[in-house]
Amino acid sequence: MGGHMTRAIDAQILNPDVAPDYRNAPKFDPMLGFQNGRKERVMMVSAEDMDVAKVPLRHRGYCAHLYIEWRKCMQDHFFMTSKCGHSKHDFENCEFEDYVLRMKEYEREKRLLKRQKRIREKQLREDIGG
Repeated sequence: MGGHMTRAIDAQILNPDVAPDYRNAPKFDPMLGFQNGRKERVMMVSAEDMDVAKVPLRHRGYCAHLYIEWRKCMQDHFFMTSKCGHSKHDFENCEFEDYVLRMKEYEREKRLLKRQKRIREKQLREDIGG
């Protein structure tokens, strides 16, 4: 609990200017700092396919194709769902990797905001000093 409270206090009270707004798109260029570029994330399943498969909103992300595959396996092997363990593991692993990637993006945005603040403060000191 302490870590969550500390992070919330730090982001909302102590340093709101360097806390990324996770509800909006990133402010910085996603290619900033990547000389060779980055691999673009693509949805493997369209919104229509997710509607047809009745994928819940909480699972409509980059791992939706694995969720659909897992649920299909559960339907095919109704009484032997233990055969779908591999599909479930693939889906959960994809969800975990997606979470880690989003966490890294949040931390990257936070570092870039801190960098921008340092540059602004340095520029302000130089303007005032001379």
